[in-house]
Amino acid sequence: MKMTMFKVLGTSALLSAMSVGSAFATECIAPANPGGGWDFTCRQIANIMYEVKAIDAPMQVTNMAGGGGGVAFSAVVADHNTDPDVIVAASSATTTRLAQNAYAGMTADQVRFVGAIGADPGVIVVAKDSPFQNLGDMVAAIKADPASVAFAGGSAVGGFDHMKPLQIMKAAGFNDITKIKYIGVDGGADAITQTVGGFTQAMTGDMSEIVGFIKSGDVRVLAVLTEERVPGFEDIPTAREQGFDVVAVNWRGVYVPKGISDDQFNTWATRLKAVADSEQWKTAMAENGLAPFTKVGADFQTWVDGVIADTVTLSKEIGVIQ
Repeated sequence: MKMTMFKVLGTSALLSAMSVGSAFATECIAPANPGGGWDFTCRQIANIMYEVKAIDAPMQVTNMAGGGGGVAFSAVVADHNTDPDVIVAASSATTTRLAQNAYAGMTADQVRFVGAIGADPGVIVVAKDSPFQNLGDMVAAIKADPASVAFAGGSAVGGFDHMKPLQIMKAAGFNDITKIKYIGVDGGADAITQTVGGFTQAMTGDMSEIVGFIKSGDVRVLAVLTEERVPGFEDIPTAREQGFDVVAVNWRGVYVPKGISDDQFNTWATRLKAVADSEQWKTAMAENGLAPFTKVGADFQTWVDGVIADTVTLSKEIGVIQ
């Protein structure tokens, strides 16, 4: 995904805030090095929250890389459990890893998920000369001969890209998902190259990874895995409207420490909603290939709980976890 780095605040504004003793009253932890998706999420939220006056002073952004997000997760649980001024960037990768016990015994219920304010939509893609004209064609082919369709994706076996075709086939009533062929390669670019080159029959990935290939006419997108069609790509049908009730998006959002109060949780939810509603965030989404996806507050926590439960079930069925 194309990422853009932003200055959080100019020096003069920062010094002004420090003069009243309230600089960096809040902090966003990005569980990765600068430049990636979690870093992008923190820096955008920090910048926009201050711009729209959802917070009174600049927010500090702290990079805490390691363990695919596990180092930051452990630190928040151990050291910040009741800290009302800390948020942590999260995405679908966070919940997938928690579901698969990738954080060494840590569980999703040790934090509270505040909300998501944008998403990179999941997609199922074939080469332009593929015989599959729609998602139903592909599903029928897999049901008839599971070995006839191999998917390439940018995540490892059991990762988020792998889960997308499994969810679709489950929604189609096909339960022997261990027979679905999946090849994990090094990122979405390699996955689409495999498919365009005819080495696999389909690619499972995110919209941002294939925009250039859509514009060049090298691929056909069979489905976008969102609740509604994506702005700017209205000719691509959703899986839902083709009869397969699957929503799989790489959401961008935050979680907070488990031990804060409901009022403090709701304060962060209100702040995050202010970012989601801002023109600045809409511009940032458009520039970085994200689609609108706003779920904030208790409803988002409920949704995350459901996603994790589904991921656990699928992960057990394919043998990623016991």
